Amino acid sequence: MDLKNYFETLCSPFTENKQLINNMWNELETRYSEKGRYYHNLFHLENMFHELEAVKVNISDFKAIAFSVFYHDIIYDATSKSNEEKSAARAEKRLGELHINNNKITIISQQILATKSHQKSDHEDTNYLLDADLSVLGKDFKTYLEYTQNIRKEYSIYPDFLYKPGRKKVLRHFLELESIFKTEYFKEKYEVQAKENIAAELELL
Repeated sequence: MDLKNYFETLCSPFTENKQLINNMWNELETRYSEKGRYYHNLFHLENMFHELEAVKVNISDFKAIAFSVFYHDIIYDATSKSNEEKSAARAEKRLGELHINNNKITIISQQILATKSHQKSDHEDTNYLLDADLSVLGKDFKTYLEYTQNIRKEYSIYPDFLYKPGRKKVLRHFLELESIFKTEYFKEKYEVQAKENIAAELELL
């Protein structure tokens, strides 16, 4: 998938300023290609779009969700607890420069903030975004293991004795949820495998 082309097409109805769109894309590409991003990178965005394409007909505002995908991890620092808030604020600023409707910007901002706690939303589009974000949990175990290794690399600043208890807490949180996935489509597709993967990872930690 050509993310640059996709982003330009997404922005073009809102402005004729090609330079502005180009600057916005360059910022996204630079951020998602930062040193140390082994998982929260452009490939993660591609995977999310791939997952969402399959349920496009169920999504009421695909443009909003597409902007949410692009901006949800624009700020990512493994040592920070406010990445989602910072990413949402950056999205609000940039999309304001595009003169996107304020209501739409608010929805996008709320969707990005929802990726922090991954709780089921009253807004069904948000649930699709959350499920696409976590879809890697339900992939085959080899793909899942690669994901866990990449996450570990992102947190390489922390030694095992700090990392492992934190990771276990995150994984147990997922298993304690009524269901990891919020939409019927993703639940059916990935829920069983995701729980098996997480249980297997917990055994390895």
